[in-house]
Amino acid sequence: MFKYDLHAHSCECSACAKSTVKEMVKAYKRAGYAGFVLTNHFITGNTSVDRNLPWDEQMSRYWSAVSDMRNYAAKLDIDLLFGLEHYYGGGKEVLIYGIDYDFLVKNSDIPNISVDELAARVHDYGGFIAHAHPFRIRPYINPTVPNRFDICDGIEVYNAANFSVENDAAARWNEENGLVPISGSDCHDARSNLIGMAGIEFNRRVRDERTLARLLLERQGWLIIDGVAR
Repeated sequence: MFKYDLHAHSCECSACAKSTVKEMVKAYKRAGYAGFVLTNHFITGNTSVDRNLPWDEQMSRYWSAVSDMRNYAAKLDIDLLFGLEHYYGGGKEVLIYGIDYDFLVKNSDIPNISVDELAARVHDYGGFIAHAHPFRIRPYINPTVPNRFDICDGIEVYNAANFSVENDAAARWNEENGLVPISGSDCHDARSNLIGMAGIEFNRRVRDERTLARLLLERQGWLIIDGVAR
């Protein structure tokens, strides 16, 4: 069986992250994972990428955080996959899987379009969207801004950085509404004990972004919750 974390950050693109991609790769190797998805905060959120750069260069910073480290990760037998955490307002965010550099470059109007339009384009591209930590309670999150489950394929029913009451609320909501459940650590630091707590266990290796999106849509795998696949 092969474990993958679906929600991780690095300091190359996430302003709140403490570790480099290389450090994260080594940490996931030590934790026994087959790979992880680097879901850095995108350009509308808590990014460390200079928004004054030309669009192509901004997108290159995101993509190269993964592509430049893939050979290193492969030597450690780690599958390093690309994803994004997109902020759509009020502290609310969605996780995007199954897209690549070409998608980003061709959609240079992303900062100016609605999350509905972005979701439509991601789906047309064969991607997968999950709501990140939808019931998280924090000072920066506006509870009056609605969760956009209507544009999502899945929901993060377990986020290792959440409190139990927040994850329980997400799990209860999904029991009633039936989106694809996913699990992620939301790790920002290679030294964190969040690594090992979350993700999905597949019965096969996941070598590329499109395969990941397809497997999620097919509801393949077992959720890792509190470090246990179930």
